[in-house]
Amino acid sequence: MLIESDRRDLSIRRQCELLDVARSSYYHEAQNTEETEENLAYMRRIDEQYMKTPFFGSRQMTAWLNRQGYAVNRKRIQRLMRLMGIQGSVPGPQTSKPHPHHPTYPYLLCGMRLEYANLVWSTDITYVPMPIGFMYLVAVVAVQRPGTGVGNGAAARPARRSAITPAR
Repeated sequence: MLIESDRRDLSIRRQCELLDVARSSYYHEAQNTEETEENLAYMRRIDEQYMKTPFFGSRQMTAWLNRQGYAVNRKRIQRLMRLMGIQGSVPGPQTSKPHPHHPTYPYLLCGMRLEYANLVWSTDITYVPMPIGFMYLVAVVAVQRPGTGVGNGAAARPARRSAITPAR
């Protein structure tokens, strides 16, 4: 340790000043941060189930553990899942509610006539958790005029009549 408690010429106070360390940090005793065997067993069960059902949040995980015969409450499972760095992959409530300080942009396609293909494109990106790590899913879509084949060559051709007649 950098601070020597048995030095006669330099007090602990002066040593802390020289090292720019608060004296309370010197005297602070670290708490036991290790998890109990019981919590480690719960964490193993949570991890196994999470690999099978990554959409389980703390509520469903608690209910599942209770059905398995473990008497645990939601706060404990929330803490363990937070410690493990996992959460349900399904979005929580009100995910589409805009933040009051974020700007709202106008819809630029209002009144625009889509006369030919490849005139308007749209993109989206989303985060997808995986059993090990994660990935980003990116989609690029050509926008087409509703009810027409513009933007989609297959839809531009007339539909064939089905050779199968419905049973009467």
